[in-house]
Amino acid sequence: MDSDKFRHECERLTGDTFAAGRRLGLAVSGGPDSLALLILAAKAFPGAIAAATVDHQLRAEAADEAAHAAAICSGLDVPHTILTPSAPITGNLQSAARRERYALLEEWRAESRLAWVATAHHADDQLETMLMRLLRGSGVDGLAAIRPVNGHVIRPLLGCRKAELEAIVAAEGLTAIRDPSNEDDRFDRTTIRQALGALPDVAPDRIAQSTSAFREASEALAWAAADQAEQRVRETADGLAFDPEGLPREIVRRVVISCLDRIEPGRPPRGPALDELLKTLTEGKTRTMGAVLCRGGAIWQFALAPKRQHG
Repeated sequence: MDSDKFRHECERLTGDTFAAGRRLGLAVSGGPDSLALLILAAKAFPGAIAAATVDHQLRAEAADEAAHAAAICSGLDVPHTILTPSAPITGNLQSAARRERYALLEEWRAESRLAWVATAHHADDQLETMLMRLLRGSGVDGLAAIRPVNGHVIRPLLGCRKAELEAIVAAEGLTAIRDPSNEDDRFDRTTIRQALGALPDVAPDRIAQSTSAFREASEALAWAAADQAEQRVRETADGLAFDPEGLPREIVRRVVISCLDRIEPGRPPRGPALDELLKTLTEGKTRTMGAVLCRGGAIWQFALAPKRQHG
C-alpha cells in the first residue's frame, strides 16, 4: 500500500475527505504495524493527523516504548500524546487492556476534536481473530471478526499483510518496538499465530471476502431480528411480552437479548447462559437472569424480578 491508496481507503471507510480542518487520529504503539500506519498517514494527510500511544502501565518497559513512539512522531512533525489509565488494569489483562485502550482513545479523540481514529489492524490480525473466535465457538457476529469501521474507529490496513507493513517501516529506516507479549505462549492469539506460520500464504482479499460475508450475514440477522421485535414484542404492565412462534432460533435468540437489554440495560447473557435460558423458556418454565424474571409458555414474559425480602 502507498499513501494514495491509504488516503483512498480512509475516505472510502469514512465518507470523509478530511477537508476544512478535519483531522485523523492514529493509535501508535511504536510497533511495526502502527509505524507503517503513521508513515502512510503522514504522507497522505500532511498536517492533518495526530497520534496517541496508550501506556497501560503493565510493563516496566512501556514508558520507554511510549517515549520512543513520541520521538518518532516528533521527527515526522506529528503531534503526539501519551495516554495512561486512571486506575490499575485488573482481571483478564488482554481484554481489560483492550477495553481501556479504546476508552482512552475515544476520550482523546473527542477532546482533540479529531474526526476519526485509525488503528493498524491488518489482514494477519483479521485471520487470527477469526480462527480464535471459531475455536471459542463464536457465532456469526464473532466470525465477522475485526470490523473496518466501529464507531469513530477505522482500520484502513485490513487489506495489507504484516510483511508489507514491515517493509514500509524498513524502507523509512525506522526502528520498531517488539512487544514481548506477542511471543507469549500463554495467550491464545500467540498460539494461533504460530500455527498459521506453518500454513501456505493466504491472500488478503480472500480473508476480506470471508469476513465481509460474515459481517453482511450478521447485519442481515440484526435487521431481521429488529423487524420481528417490532412486530412481536409488546409492552405489558410490568415488562415485555414476546411471541416466538414459528421464528428461527437465531432470530428468537436476538429478540430475547433485546428484551433482556430493555429490562436491564447492559447485562444481557451470552453463550451457554443464553442457551440455557432459551431451553428453559421453550419448555415453558421460569428462570431469573440477573434482575430479569423470564417466563416461558406460548408468550414469553420478561419483567424485573421482585426484590428479595431480608429479615
